[in-house]
Amino acid sequence: MNAVPLSNLPRLVPPSKRLLGLDVGSRTIGLAISDATWTVATPVRTLARSRLASDLGALAVIVRELEAGGIVVGLPMQMDGREGPRCQSVRQFVRDMVRILDLPVAFWDERLSTAAVERILIGEADLSRKRRKQVVDRSAAAWILQGALDALRHAAAAAVSKSSDEP
Repeated sequence: MNAVPLSNLPRLVPPSKRLLGLDVGSRTIGLAISDATWTVATPVRTLARSRLASDLGALAVIVRELEAGGIVVGLPMQMDGREGPRCQSVRQFVRDMVRILDLPVAFWDERLSTAAVERILIGEADLSRKRRKQVVDRSAAAWILQGALDALRHAAAAAVSKSSDEP
């Protein structure tokens, strides 16, 4: 299955299955998981990248363990909205991933997610640099996934509101 628009996930993911959020970097992959109602994203873990086959094998195990029915992947757009080399790398990773994992995958614009998480970890959580490094990728994955969950919830609420306004 190829990547799909985020709005298609609700009809492609079986009921009660959760969404897995990924922050794919060159050295690590941050992971987060939603609850079954797609309300809250929670950081899970960070995978150290190695060979592609190993990375995909580890993700397959995690998908089974966490009972994920779909995946949201952060797309690192440039500040002006264009796609650069990092986007191309993430898109290639997803093309390889969907060959192994037969799950619907949607992209979510992750601009500034890591910077936002870093600010929170420094300002509010007052974490040391070493501890921030340990949690930033999975926290960024949760930030990405939470943004997608909020967008899906907003779109569903707007659809309900629109249908109730019709005679």
